[in-house]
Parts: sequence; C-alpha cells; structure tokens
Amino acid sequence: MSTSTTKPKRRWLLWLGLLALLLIGGCWVWHRPAPKKQGPPPAVPVSATAVRSGSLDVYLTELGTVTPIATVTVTSRVAGELKEIDYREGQIVKPGDLLAVIDPRPYAAAVTQAQGQLARDQALLANAKLDLARYQQAFQQKAIPEQQLATQQATVDGDAATVTLDEGNLAAAQVNLDYTRITSPIPGRVGLHLTDLGNIVAANGTTGIVSVTQLQPITVVFTLAEDDLNAVVREMRGDAPLRVDALDRTQQTQLAQGELMTLDNAINLATGTVRAKASFANPHNELFPNQFVNVKLLLKTLTNANLIPTAAIQHNGDAAFVYVIQAGGVVAAKDVKQLAADGDTAAVTGVSPGNLVVTDGFDKLQAGVHVSVRPAAPGAAMPSPGPSSE
Repeated sequence: MSTSTTKPKRRWLLWLGLLALLLIGGCWVWHRPAPKKQGPPPAVPVSATAVRSGSLDVYLTELGTVTPIATVTVTSRVAGELKEIDYREGQIVKPGDLLAVIDPRPYAAAVTQAQGQLARDQALLANAKLDLARYQQAFQQKAIPEQQLATQQATVDGDAATVTLDEGNLAAAQVNLDYTRITSPIPGRVGLHLTDLGNIVAANGTTGIVSVTQLQPITVVFTLAEDDLNAVVREMRGDAPLRVDALDRTQQTQLAQGELMTLDNAINLATGTVRAKASFANPHNELFPNQFVNVKLLLKTLTNANLIPTAAIQHNGDAAFVYVIQAGGVVAAKDVKQLAADGDTAAVTGVSPGNLVVTDGFDKLQAGVHVSVRPAAPGAAMPSPGPSSE
C-alpha cells in the first residue's frame, strides 16, 4: 500500500475517534444527576412560653429558729419531800394547774403555831386596852399619876406591835404552806420529769421539778442581711404587719403563717445581719421549740408585672437577656432586668405580655437562628405566639 493512501485513512480514523469521544461526553452530561439545591439550615427545636402580666410576691428567704416566748424551770420554794406529781409528761397545762405537792405537814404546823401566838398576843392587847381605858378615867379624876397612864399607853402600843408581828409571821407561814402546792406559772407543755417522787427537794434548787414551755403563741428568730434592712424598715411603716411564712426543711410545705414583730436594735458586725422576730399563733403546735425552719418574709407584691419562667433568663457576664421568638420563627436576644423572683417565676422589664420567650434548648441558639417550638406536655397549655418584639 502506498504512503498517500495510508495518510487519509489515519486521518479518517482520528476524526472518528474524536466524534465518539464527543458523543460519550455529551451523553454523560445529558444524563448526570442535577446538583441538589442548598436549602436553609434545619430549625433548632426549643421550648417556649408566652410572657404574661400578673402579680408576684417579693419574698426574703432566711433560716430561722423556733423560740418560745417563755420557758420556766419550775422549782420548789420550800424544802421537803416530793409527795405528789400531778402531771403527765408532755401534758398541756394552764396557769394555776397543779404540778406537784411537797409534804405540807411541817408548814401546816408552823401555821398553827403562828395562829396560836397571834391569838395569845391579841388577847394581851385587848386586856391592855381595857386597863388603858380605866387608867384614863382614873387620871381624869386625878386618882393616878400621869406617868402610870403613859406607861399603860406604851404597854398597849407594844402589844399592838407584837400582834402586827404575829400577823406577819402567820402570813409567812401561810405562804410557805401554799408553796407546798406547786402550780404552773404559764400556759404550755410540760417536759419530762426532772425530779422523781419521794426525793427531798431543796428550796429554790437549781435542778427543778419540771420545765414548762409556752407554745401558743410562739416566735421564730431569724436574720436579715443589712442590704435588705432599709426595704424591710420602709415596709414596716405601713398599716398592715408584714406576713411571715414558716416552711419545712425542703421549703415545700408551709408549717405556719405569722407576722413580723420587730427587729433587733443593732447589726451584728461579724455577720452583717440583723436579727428579726416573728410571732405565730401556732394553734395546732406545728412549730416546736428550737426547731429549724425556712422563713419567707413577704416584703411586697408587684402588680401588673411581666412574668416569665426563671429558666428563660440567660446571662452574659452581668447582663441578663432572653431569646424572643419573632415572626417567621427567628429568635432575637432582648436585654431584660429582673425585678424579683419567686420559685420558678420571675418579674422582668424589657419584654411585653404576649412575647414568646425560649425556656429550653439554648445549646445551639443565637440571635437570628430559626427555631421550632416543641409541643407542650399532655395537659399543659400550648404557648401562643405573641406579637414580635420590636
């Protein structure tokens, strides 16, 4: 084969190969999958609730100790054998109720002696008065000297003084006899026996026979920070006393409700606190002496306040803010100022009633992010979206 014939054949094969490549490339471009369009990022799931308008009680919460108004250790004021115990341990008593009896026989004998001494000296005084009357008549008739009359007058005065002394001795003996019957000086609950039956007790001994503690009313002593002192004093100037609640250790159960009585007269320099005392009627003995309780002092009530869950409030350093869900499901950060908080609810400024604030799901949240509100738990009210924040 000649060279001139070979060259056109190679050129034809080259063009045929190029055509095949073009056909294959066109088919691949024609049939390749179209690129997916880039959509918006997925919405962040959050929980939310609407800002509402309402009232919020402002409390000061402190730790307090139940302190009885009076506790008396009852002792005997006379010495002798303890003959009777007339109370049950833990019994509620009234003033004047009989608690115990000391052997009264020695003191009854002393009363009898004093009565006899008084009767004898009264008879002597009566006789001296009769003699004085006769001497006065005789002196008027100048039958006796004046000195004899004066002597008789002195005798009468001496006998009268003796009678007065006897009356005092009788009264003292009667008092001692009365002291053998030991009664309760205050209303309250008696404690356990301090002295058993049959013991010889001393007069005004240090051990005592029993203790009585007043329970109704009862007080609670607690401390207030000096930073809160001015606010408390200002509210105490009002017409109504400040309410005080006593709660158990878990702060879940209210034990009793009372009112603030007074504040101490000085601030403790070591702790920066001032002691306060509240009074409780304690009708069912819910409060027990020396019991530790949580005290909530109702300082004031905010009305028409913007109320949100405390969980919605976020912090950036010293600044507080909330995420508000705007129209279109986009969140915006709004600065707020917390006025007060009570449990899970806080009163704030910076938002308006109806605004929808995020309460949970802050991990991936920032201003401008789209969110989706999770459905409320069964039985809970669904949050209603309010007007978007400006």
